[in-house]
Amino acid sequence: MEETLNKIAEFAVLYGINIIAAIAIFIIGKWVANVVSGLIGKMMKHSNVDTALSDFVQNLVKIAILAFVIIAALGRLGIQTASFIAVLGAAGLAVGMALQGSLSNFAAGVLIILFHPFKIGDFIAAGGEKGTVKEISIFNTILSTPDNVRVIVPNAQITSGSITNYSANAQRRVDLVIGVSYSDDLQKTKQVLTSVITSDSRVLKDPAPTVAVSELADSSVNFVVRPWVNAADYWDVYFALTQKIKEELDKNGISIPFPQRDVHVKTTQTAGAIA
Repeated sequence: MEETLNKIAEFAVLYGINIIAAIAIFIIGKWVANVVSGLIGKMMKHSNVDTALSDFVQNLVKIAILAFVIIAALGRLGIQTASFIAVLGAAGLAVGMALQGSLSNFAAGVLIILFHPFKIGDFIAAGGEKGTVKEISIFNTILSTPDNVRVIVPNAQITSGSITNYSANAQRRVDLVIGVSYSDDLQKTKQVLTSVITSDSRVLKDPAPTVAVSELADSSVNFVVRPWVNAADYWDVYFALTQKIKEELDKNGISIPFPQRDVHVKTTQTAGAIA
């Protein structure tokens, strides 16, 4: 009887120590997970990393440390953890394959947030869509098109191709091509075009605008009209100059020709005997 009690006491002491040690490992590990994830979160926020990415990485680090702590605590209790690790690995692989598209969007979202090819409020063309950026999240980017349609574009679709950011630079060049008749005075035409663009106060003096003959086309002599404006004024100036140029050319008797083709018909007379 005494021997049995001694064995029970030894068993209780041994497993009691293991249980206490496992609980201590879990408590300390949880504290370490909170501290480490908190430090990483503060570092990322101090580096002006996007809040969504910072919170995601912070939670991911915390979960990873807690998983390691739980496995260590179970091992201290004498439980074989190799099977747990194998199950977690297999589950991770299965989840990764199932969420392959989502993971691609997540990775692309991280790249967008880190490298800032565009920001909220920019007008961009990316992923086959054009619009103003309204929201950048981990998995997708939300655009508002010029006709006020909400478009949700997966981040992987954006980073897989070229990104055109129309708002990145403070100044933009308006490119117009104006065709006039071959019979018109080119010097006078150039003066009229120059006068139109320099009379608009939104056109910048530096860089200087360009007005020049660019092409001798089939039906017209083409001028390029290239004034520089602030990016916010681009479309207003584009539309205003297009209308003003047409009006001033008409006032000065300068025509904008329609495509035309001269057709020459030749007739032949055949002398024949009349039977």
